[in-house]
Formats: sequence, C-alpha cells, structure tokens
Amino acid sequence: MSELVEKRKQLEKIDADMAELFEKRMKVTESIADYKQKNALPVLDAEREKALLAKNSEYIRNPECREYYVQFMKDVMKLSRDFQTRRLDGRRVAYCGTEGAFAHLAAKKQFPESELVGYTDFAGAYSAVENGECDCAVLPIENSYVGDVGMVMDLMFSGSLFVNGIVELDVVQNLVAQPGVSPDEIKTVVSHPQALEQCSEYIKSRGLKTISYSNTALATQYVKEHCDRTYAAIASEETARIFGMEIIAAGINTGHVNTTRFAVLSRSQRMPEPDSRNENEHFILLFTTKNEAGALVQPLNIIGAHGFNMRNLRSRPRKDLLWNYYFFVEADGNIATRNGKDMMNELSAVCARLKLVGTYN
Repeated sequence: MSELVEKRKQLEKIDADMAELFEKRMKVTESIADYKQKNALPVLDAEREKALLAKNSEYIRNPECREYYVQFMKDVMKLSRDFQTRRLDGRRVAYCGTEGAFAHLAAKKQFPESELVGYTDFAGAYSAVENGECDCAVLPIENSYVGDVGMVMDLMFSGSLFVNGIVELDVVQNLVAQPGVSPDEIKTVVSHPQALEQCSEYIKSRGLKTISYSNTALATQYVKEHCDRTYAAIASEETARIFGMEIIAAGINTGHVNTTRFAVLSRSQRMPEPDSRNENEHFILLFTTKNEAGALVQPLNIIGAHGFNMRNLRSRPRKDLLWNYYFFVEADGNIATRNGKDMMNELSAVCARLKLVGTYN
C-alpha cells in the first residue's frame, strides 16, 4: 500500500469520527433550538459565539492551524444557526401595531426568522401569548425621552408572562405626508401619543394641532386614506415607504438620543446558570409593600445589601386598590446564585407581593 493511500485512509477514519461528532453536535443544537423556542430567545447570540471562538481556539496547539480552525468553527456555528432557524420557522411573535410600526421593527430585529403577528393594542398582544396563539411578544417598556410605558408595566404586574430579553431600538421620528405636500401646508399631525410627545417641540414651533392614534403605522395609513393635504403623520422611514408616503421633515423628535427598550415576553421563565460568570445578567422585580411607615426602604436596603445594583426604580398605581402602588426594579446581576436566592427569601418576608418578572442578558 502506497504512502498516499495510507494517508487517505487515515483521513477517511478522521472524517468518519468528525461526521459522528457533527451529528451529535447538531442533535444538541436541536435541543437548544427547542429551549430558545420555549424561552423566546433569538437564534444568534453574538457574545456567546465570540467567547466560544476565543476559548476553543486555545485547543489548537499548532499556530499555523489556528486561523483555519477559527474559520472552521465560524462555518460550523453558521450551520448550527441555519439548522435552528429552520426548526424555528413556525415561531409566532406578537407585537402591537402593524407592519412598519416601531414595535414591528423591534420584533423583526430580534426574530428575523419568525412570523410576526400584529395586534391592535398591548393587551391583545400580551393575551395572544398567554392563550397560546403566539410564542412570545415584543412590547415597549421604556423610551429614553418620555419614560416608561405604563400600560405594558401593568400587564407585567397582573399577567403571567416572563421577560426573557430586552431589545433596544433607536427611534427616528419623521413627518410624513402625501407625495408633493410641503411642510408649510400641514396644519394637523396624527400619531401615537408617545410619538407626539417625542416631537412636541417641533409641533409647538409650527403651531400644529394633534390627533392621537393607536400606533404610528396605523396613523400613517389613516392619513393616507382619509385625510387631505393639511394632515401629516409622525412615523418611521420604513412606515413611510410601506404606505407610499413621503418624508417631508426628517428627524423631528426633540431628543437627539431617542431609544425605546422593548421586552421579549414568553410563558416560560428563563433562568441563568447559578455559576454563570456572564457580567451582563440582569433581572426585573415587581413588588408591593405593606401599608406602613418605611415599608419601601426595607426591600431597597435588602437589594443593596446583597450587592445588586439597581439601575431602574419606578412606581405605578395599582388598579385594584385606590391610592396603592406597586414598584418596578431593574437590577444588575445573576439572581440565580445562592446570594440571589437569599435576597428573594428576605424580600418575601417584607413585601406584600413579590414577583420575579424575568431575567435577561
């Protein structure tokens, strides 16, 4: 047997071993896809892939081979993503609005491989996940200019879904109208109340009347189908394109930095591994306090004493009890650790109601 034939036989044996390992890897990938389906997680986890490449490349002792191995692993991970995407093609994602709305853009950013289903209001999108019509929902919880979205926070307080991810979307508001209309012709603007508030300085400077609408995309459709040349909508560039409208004034939002944070909500609660070293873990708590002096200070002190940094603290009026409030806390850290569990136990003793709404990274 020639030396070449012998080397080829060695390669065939290695290829057979690699094929078996590849099949095992894809089997695990399949189970990961099921986990992502259940916990409303996107297919791509860029930070995880970056860390995996750095770690695995250290296994290669031959520096000449290392760059080829890195490329090999990139190809394998892309195949794994493609495999997961095919399995998740049937995932249905609820959002509030219609195609072109900012919620639609956020849902598309997080789940580009999924079917996106629009609902007329936040409650409808939320309920669609609770009753199984959809697998998850992408709903806004906070805007950097106008603050929190109270109706969604109320759903999180009273409902059964969990937050498993946060999507940030840069928001650029534009004045859109029928083609050929000039800004000087506009007398009335139609849009979602938050969009109107985000563009309040522009609206006031031009002395425009305002009409509130359920979302920016539907407002644009309304202006296109029912209004004359003196009406305009405030919406995204994509919304204008979808409805064949023209941007007659771009970037009219007051704040130059205008970002909306969207929560990804599903029926299953994602929990990080207790020993995870990921420094980007965060969690959200909702709680009510006992009706007594100093009641709020106690839970806040407990959270701080366990070393969790609170990045957000909000209060909202309760719908079931007049002049009573619940509190929304967003904090940094892994709540699945022993320290996190101890904190939850201590909070349970001082809070009238306590809910871990979700974790995300």
